[in-house]
Amino acid sequence: MGRDKLQDPQVDELFRAILALENLDECYRFFEDLCTTAEIKAMAQRLAVARLLRHGVTYSAIAAATGASTATISRVKRFLNYGADGYKLILDRLDKRK
Repeated sequence: MGRDKLQDPQVDELFRAILALENLDECYRFFEDLCTTAEIKAMAQRLAVARLLRHGVTYSAIAAATGASTATISRVKRFLNYGADGYKLILDRLDKRK
């Protein structure tokens, strides 16, 4: 999905709201109201898969560690390699904070 398909005033407002969150507790509070538990866990799982793929972990080990399907792992890998570099951006920032 290209940014042109995603970008509109409502999505802009959602992203501004996310950027306005100041701490982990605020994130939990907002996302618990915004998303289902399954949606939040799916996003967290994809981020975990991306991190493991970046470290060269095999699909079978990723599936065992995260519970992700091979289809999800393949999709994340495709976006890691050919996406908008969003995973790379956030994983680099998270790694710098450690």
